[in-house]
Amino acid sequence: MNILPKIFVALALVSVLTSCSRLPGGAPASEEILKEANAETAQFALYSVTRAFLPTVAQWPATGKQEHLGWISASQGARSQIIQPGDSLNVRIWDSSDNSLLTTTEQKEIQLTDVEVASNGSIFMPYVGNVSVIGLTPDLAREELQTSFEMIVPSAQVQLSMTEGRNNSVDLVSGVLQPGTYPMPDRNYSVLGLISAGGGISSNLNNPQIRLMRGGSIYGTSVDKLLNNPSLDTLLRGGDRVFLEEDERYFLSFGATGKEDLYTFTKDDVSAMDAVAIMGGFQDNKADPKGLLVLREYPASASRAGVRGPRQSRVVFSLDLTTADGLFSARRFQINPDDLVMATESPINDALTVSNVIGNFFGVFSAAGNI
Repeated sequence: MNILPKIFVALALVSVLTSCSRLPGGAPASEEILKEANAETAQFALYSVTRAFLPTVAQWPATGKQEHLGWISASQGARSQIIQPGDSLNVRIWDSSDNSLLTTTEQKEIQLTDVEVASNGSIFMPYVGNVSVIGLTPDLAREELQTSFEMIVPSAQVQLSMTEGRNNSVDLVSGVLQPGTYPMPDRNYSVLGLISAGGGISSNLNNPQIRLMRGGSIYGTSVDKLLNNPSLDTLLRGGDRVFLEEDERYFLSFGATGKEDLYTFTKDDVSAMDAVAIMGGFQDNKADPKGLLVLREYPASASRAGVRGPRQSRVVFSLDLTTADGLFSARRFQINPDDLVMATESPINDALTVSNVIGNFFGVFSAAGNI
């Protein structure tokens, strides 16, 4: 059987395919992005990420969903508690005198249990009246009551214990094994101590973040930073509320990546190389290692005159992972929340596609020759 006509058809098809600039693909090629960036009507600015460029981009404004929450540094607190309104005091009074105003011949002591500290910081004691104890330690409050009772019962002896109320307790809201309200044992009670009392951090939280609500303010940091910096283990105050939540920041992947998806940050700082690992790397038969792109949008104020920022609000960063400088730079280039990480398709993919077409036709030719 004559197969020459089939060969001519195959060659003609290959000629048509190779004459096209590119074959259809699932992601743009890096040269397409470069060509568009060089056009006079380009709607974005293109920057190559190199060692020399990293200090420049580091000074540009932050983008994406980033909570700029401050945090309170650690300090040293007292190993004792102070009495606040809402606390409950248990007072025990001994008097050995025969004609005591407080005790009887058979019972030489009395107990006053669950005496709540009023909103003005005082408690009421029989025969003594109101005694202010706010801001005192339990030991100092005992001495204050002792002095007050000695004025009417010289032989009286006072013992005092305290149960913490709302103003001497903190709430551990979520993100731990045992959330709840925890009394503060002293004024040296820290965030890590509270988390430990709550049974530790839930294992299902991704890069857990700590939030501290105090009055009308909210403070935040990450568990990783707190564990690596003891100076951040801030002291708690009565009424504080602490909750842990997972990191909600994310970036997107597109193109010839392992998977097109939304990925949350697995740690506080994610580099371009981290992002490649998180999204499962490149598709080996499609991706162009010279064309890893990061698309980012800056606020319009970032490109104003006199402001350190990009030429345009829409920016494309290009990373070449085939060079040593590109690889090292990719490890230091930080991904921002809401960034789009795109792996472009390699131009060689077109040639491979053409080769596959030729191979398929030669397979047809071989089969035809055996007829």
